[in-house]
Amino acid sequence: MADNPKDREDGNVHLAFDRDFLTIPVAAIVPLKTLPEGVRASRTYSQILSSIKAIGLIEAPAVMADPKNVGSWFLLDGHLRLEALKELGIAEVECLLAADDDTYTYNKRVNRIPPIQEHRMIARAMERGVSSADIATALNLQVESVLRRFRLLEGISPEAAEMLKDTPCSMKVFDILRQMTAVRQIEAADLMIGQNNFTVMFARALRAATSENQLVAVKKGKGGSTATPSGQQIARMERELAALQTQVKSVEETYGIDNLHLTVARGYIAKLLANNRVVRWLATHQQDYLGEFQKIAEIDTLGPIVETPRA
Repeated sequence: MADNPKDREDGNVHLAFDRDFLTIPVAAIVPLKTLPEGVRASRTYSQILSSIKAIGLIEAPAVMADPKNVGSWFLLDGHLRLEALKELGIAEVECLLAADDDTYTYNKRVNRIPPIQEHRMIARAMERGVSSADIATALNLQVESVLRRFRLLEGISPEAAEMLKDTPCSMKVFDILRQMTAVRQIEAADLMIGQNNFTVMFARALRAATSENQLVAVKKGKGGSTATPSGQQIARMERELAALQTQVKSVEETYGIDNLHLTVARGYIAKLLANNRVVRWLATHQQDYLGEFQKIAEIDTLGPIVETPRA
């Protein structure tokens, strides 16, 4: 799900979308992919349909103007939402207008809402006056679960939240991060992203490795004192960290040349996907290839080549 431009606005940050919403006829929006058969019978589609019925469309689809046809728009993100709008007979929809010709960037967010984006969606609905009970009904959740998602970022550093906004961190991971100071939260977020590991176990290992002066003072509740990891849990965390270190060492010798090959390949594929005609042809004739190419083009964890490979 694409970011709200207001969430990204900064003096030194380039915005992917225009600041204002644009009302567009649903019939003028052209999807860049065909939905699989049976998707309308899926639980996700039913939730979207019931959500729009109950509280309206919360997260606007992302579109880009068709340079060859005035009044026509390519849909970058929100294919299920658009299908639901058509089924409900809604003629117009507010959309986010993409400022860049970046047709592949947003597809990775379709049907896969990261917890932080889900939090922002719920917060935005509540700001509009929608009750937590109505949101719970629309999303098929308990009211307590909706409220917990609404409070997801309480005690979380804004910088850490920005780093983790598109990651699959569970709410339990944020509970663990909340026990750390803001600086340590940023360090932990950087480590999770660097290792591409967003599990609760890894978050617990990071907390166990955190010094006392980087932990926040936890208030004692009805349950009594703060829980401390047992010796067995610490040993398991140490084993996981040791395994990660072994994996890092195993790629050190070939990292430089592998990084170079991947960087060149990614750049070439990204250049291909920047061509609208290529994207449309792949979406029509080779959807599987398009999906794999998008995954490659979206790789953003490649670091700089530190050493020059030996001949």
